Order: sequence, then structure tokens, then C-alpha cells
Amino acid sequence: MTGGVPDGPRSDPATEPGTEPATGLATEAPSGGRSHGEGTEPAGVAPSGRRWLRHPWRIAALVFLLLGLGVIVGGYLWVDSQANPSGPPGAQVIVTVGPGSGVNQLAGTLASKGVIGSSLAYRIWSQVHRVPGVQAGAYAFNKNTSFSAVDNVISAGPNVFPVVVPPGFTVAEVAQRVGQLPGHSAAGFSAVATGGALHSPWQPAGSNNLDGLLGTGTYVIVPGESDSQLLTKMIDRFDAEAGALGLASGSAQLGLTPYQVITVASIVQKEGVIAKNLGPVARVVLNRLQRDMPLQMDSTVLYSEGRDGGPVTTKDLQLVSPYNTYLNKGLTPTPICFPSRASLQAALNPPAGTWLYFVVVQSDGTEAFADTFSQQQSNEALAKQRGLA
Repeated sequence: MTGGVPDGPRSDPATEPGTEPATGLATEAPSGGRSHGEGTEPAGVAPSGRRWLRHPWRIAALVFLLLGLGVIVGGYLWVDSQANPSGPPGAQVIVTVGPGSGVNQLAGTLASKGVIGSSLAYRIWSQVHRVPGVQAGAYAFNKNTSFSAVDNVISAGPNVFPVVVPPGFTVAEVAQRVGQLPGHSAAGFSAVATGGALHSPWQPAGSNNLDGLLGTGTYVIVPGESDSQLLTKMIDRFDAEAGALGLASGSAQLGLTPYQVITVASIVQKEGVIAKNLGPVARVVLNRLQRDMPLQMDSTVLYSEGRDGGPVTTKDLQLVSPYNTYLNKGLTPTPICFPSRASLQAALNPPAGTWLYFVVVQSDGTEAFADTFSQQQSNEALAKQRGLA
């Protein structure tokens, strides 16, 4: 061995059988395989497409997810379109809510009235917006209304109120009832009723007194309705009723004006009270007028004092007033109340009879009628005996 080099020839690795040249290049892949340098996935890992194919439930889950999102978005858009309908609000309708009714019942009623398009959409919307409890009563809505506008009406409580005008009432008494409604006052209604701007066709020229000239019954007051509008409806109702009864022609046959017949009917209403008495009382009034006798009706004195019933004393009978029919002959200057249809009909078509007096003789209000004062005294004694006088 010389120079530290082993003796004998050395073999070249490049030429050594079964060895690869040390060139730094990737070795050739075995036949049928692929080298990592050609973009293949690492051994043991399937391509991404194959992973999904091996797990089809993932595709199904994705489909269901997309469908669910579509339903949610579509449902939201549908509810929103129902909650905010296009176009202007429609005609006003009245919806009555009974005691114990909830949002579900209200939704069905609103949909049936055309206020909303879908009760289901409103129920869904109400779950998100927390619609308040519904108070029993009547509500005015407009058709084609948004859900938020419906919510505002419900939150404020009932806004439609009835006003009942019974036979025997006066303008002053109606004013008191109207004054109990939101947005109205007794003074305001009285001012309109006595101001002269509204007149009945049966009212004499120069008179601003509407007593006796307003229709009785129930009136429904909606939001924003003015006293003038309400009073107009009352005037129109009486006008229609009087026309249907033939007031103009019937008055002429009695030799009275229509206004005088209305005045007679108002006295009949107060003095007769129940149906069986009305006709005979009307006959008594007409008989006294024909004989130029004072009517001597307690109801007219009470009217002059602003009272509705109660005892009439000797002092009351001395009251100086054109409505005191004990001191004055003839009819009162105006009707003393609103007559019922039956009272007006009795005044137009009284039964035949010569009665001049009457008094209540039974507890149900039945009156006894007399032709002479002595007969009247006997009836009065009977009434006193029964504790009715």
C-alpha cells in the first residue's frame, strides 16, 4: 500500500452492476406506477372526488341544507310581503273581538274581513314582534293594512263605540253620552246641535232646537268621526222614519203641521211609556187641543226644569215657562223628547175616543182613561189605594 491508497483497482459506482448513477435526478418509478413528481396524491390518500363518492350522505346533507335555506329565505320574503302589502289601504271595516279572544282568533277574523291577506303570516309575524293581548271590544281597521298598523290599533285598545239614543231622550242627554267617548265632549256636541249649522227638514224656520228630531237607536262611532257627522246621521235617521210613516200627509189630515205632530208624539212618549197606552194618550192630547183645554201634562213641566221623571210639586206647577202646560194652553213650543216610531205612529193614527184624562192604575204602567173628571177622580183613588199615586 502506497500513499494511503488501498492496493488494487477500485470500481466506479457508476459502472457498478445494479447501482444507479449519482446524478441527483429522481429515479424512475416502477413500471405501472407514478412518481410523486407528476402531481399524484400521497400514497394511502384517495382523490377528493373519490372521498365524496365514498360518502354520499354528505351530498344529501348539502342538498337538504340548501333546501332548508331556500325555505327559510322564501318564507321570510313571503311573510314580509304579507306584513307590508302593496297598494293603498282599502275601505274601513269593523271587527268585533269577544272576551277571551287571542291573536289566533283575531288573525282569522282580520283575514276574513280583508284587513290582512293571510292569517298564517300574521301569526308567524306576531311570534317575532310580540303582539300585545287583545282587549274585547270593537275595532276599526282598513282593508289591505300592514301588520304593524294592525298592531298599533290593537295596542291602543277598542276604538269603535256605540251610542244608544233611547226614545224619550233629549239633545242634552245625548250630549252627555257622546261626551263619554274618546275625542268627544258633551259641550262640543251640544254646541254643534244648537249652533244652527245643521237642521232637520221638519224644523220650523228660525229654530235651532233639535229635540224630537233625532232618530233613536244605536249609532256606531268610528275613529275620527266628528260631532257634525254623528248629528247628521241622527237627523237623517229620523227624517227617513218620518217619511216612511207619512208624516206630512198624516199631519194634514189631523189639521196640524208635521212639527206639531212630532210635539204631540213626544208628549205621548213621556206620558204613555208602554205600548198599550200610547194610542189613548195621543187621543187625550188631541181631544184637549180641540176643546182648547190646557194639556196639564207633568212631563212638560219636568222638561222645563231639565228633569226626566220624579214628583211634580205644587210649586213646580206654578213655574212660569212656555212648557208649563198647566198655565198655558196648546202645545209646547218644541217637542220635549225624541219619540219612538210607535209614539209617532200613535200621534198620526190615534184610536177613536172621547177621553180627556188618564192615570197609572197598575204596577206594570197600565193607565186608566176617563171622559169626565169624576171618573178620573175614581181612577186616581184606585191608583192611590194601590200605592201608585
